[in-house]
Amino acid sequence: MLLIEPNVGPDWGETEKWRTHSENAVRAAIQASTFSALIAQKTMVEISIKFSNDEEVRALNKSYRNKDKATNVLSFPLVQPDLLPSLSNVDDGEILLGDVILAHGTCAHEATEKGISFVDHATHLVVHGTLHLLGYDHENEADALVMESLEAKALAALHIDNPYLDEVAGRAS
Repeated sequence: MLLIEPNVGPDWGETEKWRTHSENAVRAAIQASTFSALIAQKTMVEISIKFSNDEEVRALNKSYRNKDKATNVLSFPLVQPDLLPSLSNVDDGEILLGDVILAHGTCAHEATEKGISFVDHATHLVVHGTLHLLGYDHENEADALVMESLEAKALAALHIDNPYLDEVAGRAS
């Protein structure tokens, strides 16, 4: 069983809208991953999604990553990556997978810059953050390709265009 706990800040508007988008995005990300069994098991798997602002994300980015700037999304996994495969064997209790936090101003600026829907971009970032909670990363080219592929698969399930199509075309040439 999956429990998504959204916390919607005042900049983001309607709470129910973001609850629905975050639930759909988390489910799609998990379904696209190698951990899709987490959705159907009896164990409660909880993920917190915070829709915040640039100031809070900047402070967290500075504290936890030593980067004094806002970023679009941060993920704080609560399960060690090497323990993730064993989660499908747990049949009761609760697993706190982690927290994802988005910065409204940065997300809005990026969506405008890319000429895409703000909702689609924020949904993509929830997918991206969820995949980080599941141990996926983009620190090197091979890992980035895997993560981008999973994001594209999750976004396709949500009827959102692949944001990496231009990058994939650039790699091929």
